[in-house]
Amino acid sequence: MVHVEPWGTGDLHLLQACLADPVMMEHLGGPEPAEKIAERQARYERPGSRQYKAVDEATGEGAGWVGYWERDWQGEPVFEIGWAVIPRFQGRGIAGEATRQVIEIARAERARRFLHAYPGVGNEPSNAVCRKLGFTFRGPHEFEYPAGSLMVCNDWRLDLFTDA
Repeated sequence: MVHVEPWGTGDLHLLQACLADPVMMEHLGGPEPAEKIAERQARYERPGSRQYKAVDEATGEGAGWVGYWERDWQGEPVFEIGWAVIPRFQGRGIAGEATRQVIEIARAERARRFLHAYPGVGNEPSNAVCRKLGFTFRGPHEFEYPAGSLMVCNDWRLDLFTDA
């Protein structure tokens, strides 16, 4: 169905499909400008970036992105995870399966106990992924994203040391 592989130098087109599309970015403050996407691409393609391409096994095509990174949350060092699946691959369980695979990669690191996801309160598909994968709902929070814009997100947490 889907597998993940490290983000590569030839994946800019997929990042553009995920981040430059107004429909894809409706829950994240709108599309990102080309220069910001190019900066992300440069970061994502570095070895050890913790950013992955979701590959549809039936076609071999990149279907989306999933990645995680370090952040401080409420005074605690945690991992944050995010994902996106381009429209023509949505509705097939790709986001959930690719995210599950990347959770296992984060779990194997043993570097942070908690992994958080912060989908917008109105982003039902991403909130459903969190429920399906066993995250614990911790409540809504306001975030400034992008800079200068407030959005309300749900805080979902997964204990990487005990939840499986």
